[in-house]
Amino acid sequence: MSKAYSRLGELPRGRASARLTPGCLVLEGGALRGTYSVGVMDALMEADINLQATVGVSAGALNGISYVSGQIGRSARSPLTFRHDQRYFGLRAFFRNKSPFGFDFMFGELTYKLDPLDIERFMDPARRFACVATNCRTGQPEFFEKGDSLDDIFLATRASSTMPYISDMVDIKGQPYLDGGCSLKIPHRWALEQGYEKVVVIKTYPDGFRRAEKGGSRLARMVYGKRWPELAASLARSNADYNRACDELDALRASGRIFTIAPSANMHIGRMEKDLEKLGDWYWLGYSDGKASLGALKEYLEG
Repeated sequence: MSKAYSRLGELPRGRASARLTPGCLVLEGGALRGTYSVGVMDALMEADINLQATVGVSAGALNGISYVSGQIGRSARSPLTFRHDQRYFGLRAFFRNKSPFGFDFMFGELTYKLDPLDIERFMDPARRFACVATNCRTGQPEFFEKGDSLDDIFLATRASSTMPYISDMVDIKGQPYLDGGCSLKIPHRWALEQGYEKVVVIKTYPDGFRRAEKGGSRLARMVYGKRWPELAASLARSNADYNRACDELDALRASGRIFTIAPSANMHIGRMEKDLEKLGDWYWLGYSDGKASLGALKEYLEG
């Protein structure tokens, strides 16, 4: 076993209460940057804030599973224990999964043996869970919601988290899919369109962060333009779409329609961050920011 995070034993543990809070939690992706969101979610669960619906994209979808199952600390233990384990991330994972992340390990041994998921609570119909994946033929985001089959939602979550350029597409009922972030990086509109009056968005970049709007368009056309032109077009405009979404979130927050939690500091965490001590600090920043937000958040939820 490779070396794990030095403060692994200090991570919070326990089970969230069975009480559900009306509203929807929205989770941005960002690969291992999503460890920040895990810290926030652990703080929310400890404060008995268990929103009845969760929607996530990419790493947000992966991390949201343990929030739905009410398992405090579980989503933090995975990367902080296994980041340097070849089953979880690396060449072994790539050869087995055609992706740098070992989804067979994540949804297999890790889920059922090493750190078991509370499947009964996760599959409770009262607890909604949806994830976003990008249809490679249309270039459009599609939402997959938890139903009767655990395997189906795990496959959709895998598709939601399958990074472009370096991963094979995931087949779902004859359609090819990649990371939901290719076409939609923050799925807050889904929550609004579903009619939720209370919407809480956890971001993985600080407020005010915006992307270079032309970044990656040439690579997208080169890799996908010939066979998957709609996917290439979606990737080419994804940064501009993200910036518009952030502007919209700022306006919705200012009007009191939604509540957002974003990193209070920029620690320059990489999407594939190797430094577990730094990644652990990123988790604790999320945990601290979550705790600091509780007063205003409770006021919003009760208003």
